[in-house]
Order: sequence, then C-alpha cells, then structure tokens
Amino acid sequence: MLSKPKTKIIAIEEHYWDPELTKTYAGPEAGRGGDIDKRLYDFADLRLKEMDEAGVDIQVLSHGAPSTQKLPADIAVEVTRGVNNRLAAKIAANPKRLAGFAALPTSVPEAAADELERCVKELGFKGAMTHGTANGEYLDAQKFWPIFERAEKLDVPIYFHPSLPDPRITDIYLKEYVKDFPLVVRPAWGFTIDTATQAIRMVLSGVFDKYPKLKIVLGHFGETIPFLLWRIDSSLKRPGQKQLDFRHVFSSNFWLTTSGFFSDPALLCCVMEMGVDRILFAIDWPFVADNKPAVEWLSRIPLSDEDKAKIASGNAKRLLRM
Repeated sequence: MLSKPKTKIIAIEEHYWDPELTKTYAGPEAGRGGDIDKRLYDFADLRLKEMDEAGVDIQVLSHGAPSTQKLPADIAVEVTRGVNNRLAAKIAANPKRLAGFAALPTSVPEAAADELERCVKELGFKGAMTHGTANGEYLDAQKFWPIFERAEKLDVPIYFHPSLPDPRITDIYLKEYVKDFPLVVRPAWGFTIDTATQAIRMVLSGVFDKYPKLKIVLGHFGETIPFLLWRIDSSLKRPGQKQLDFRHVFSSNFWLTTSGFFSDPALLCCVMEMGVDRILFAIDWPFVADNKPAVEWLSRIPLSDEDKAKIASGNAKRLLRM
C-alpha cells in the first residue's frame, strides 16, 4: 500500500462501459481493445485490486464517452434506463467502494430530467454525467434546460465530460496531424475544445440566471478555463456588448476535478482562481491506466494537510452528499 493522505480518497471520474450500450457505437468510439476495454467492463477483480493497490477508497462510476448522448430519440429513454439500472446493480453489490453518476437520454430532454430524478431518488446516484454534444447540439440550447432545472431542484451536479469534437472542427483544425498524433483529437487538444466551448456557452446562455444554484463539474482542471478566466471575463466586460460577470458565474457554479491532470502549477492556478473548496480528486481510470501516480501526486501537492483532505474527499462528500 502506498503512502497516501491521511483521509479517505474518493475518485469521481472513473469509468466503465455497459456492453449493451457499447453495441450501439461505431467507428473510433466502439472500443480500443486490450487492457483498457478489459478494465472498462470489470467491476470487481481488476478495478478493486488496482484501487486497493493505490489506496483509492471509493470510485464514483460514470459511463465512458459517448455514453447516451448519441442515441436517437426513439430508443434513448429505454436504453438509458437499462444502462442506469445495470450500473445501480453493480454498485449495490459493493456500495462501500462504488457510487455512480447517471447517464441521461439527452435527445429527449424532459425524459432526461425525469431519468435524473429517478436515478437520484430511487437508485441513489450522485448526479449525472454527459459527454460532449447531444447528437451535435450543445447543451446550452433552451430545449435542454429542463435537465438543469431538475438538477438544481434535486441539488445534484451535472458533470460535463468530453467527447470527440465535431468532425468539421477536426477537419479544419487538426486533420494534417491526426495520422501521426491521433491523441491530438482526444485529450491533447480536441477534448478541451469540445468541453471548454460547452462550458463557456452555458455561461453565455443565461442558464445560471434562470437556475442560479445549478452545479456543473468540469474535469481536467476545468478544460483550460481557469487559466483563461481573467482574460475571458475582462473581454466580456468591454463596452458595446451585453454585460456579463463571467468570472462570478463560473466561480459560483462550477467545480473542477484533477482527472488526468496531475500538475502542481495547474493545481495552484485553479486554487488561486476558484478556491480549494471547488477542486475534487479524480483519476480518469482506466484511460489513465494506473491509479498509483495520481495518489502519489496527491500526497505531495504543495498544500496544507487540511487542503489535501478537502481535495481527496472532503469536497466530494459535500458536493455529492456522500
């Protein structure tokens, strides 16, 4: 067992795949094969062994991208209910080590709101996770606001996880480099384009004026937004445009996680911009293949023991009511 912070460790962006749902995928999102796929489908042997080896006490499970965001409306509700029911059964088999975020049938927004409520009230889920756009539409569109209204009412967060950017973006920005550097479309840059744009659009849309207690979680230290926050806010306050206190809204309604991003400078920037109470620990297992370096990093970050404990689990306990 590794040396770790003297507190429980809750990792909140840890993934799995549902075999029935992944049958609907095609192309690069249908699976990568090998050890990653083996871990995604595992709920006991490999998952718990690697949690124990690293000292991770609880994983909050969420389906990997693209989850249910690409399902057509005619099957989305039924398929998503099955996904969530199967996850709930896996968690019920080991509730001391596993918790969950719901998948949502976003192509039917009212039904997605109802499914969120069912998953929270009946299945004990801690919120929901979405992945990228919903069949090509950003979630700031008002048709999706019933989901956010219900999340605010239930007092649970929605976690915005990346998915592959629109193919047109890849074609314009990155196509010359995809062959030699395939991950430039994924975590190296494409995921950030996708998710940071979604988060910024949410603030611009006014959804937080309508639902001021809505809680959104971003992984990967906020998908670059904390590093750009001053400039975004300053630019949007210049004369000649609708007035918006971007910095206040973002700092009031968003939480960040460490998933896949174990950097002291990045952490300190986010602490300075957002405050330590809005940062939660996550690893991004099994896409980050080894839990141990993340936990080792957490144990030596240049913060006080009290702040380490907040990031390790205290903030998750409060936000997710664990």
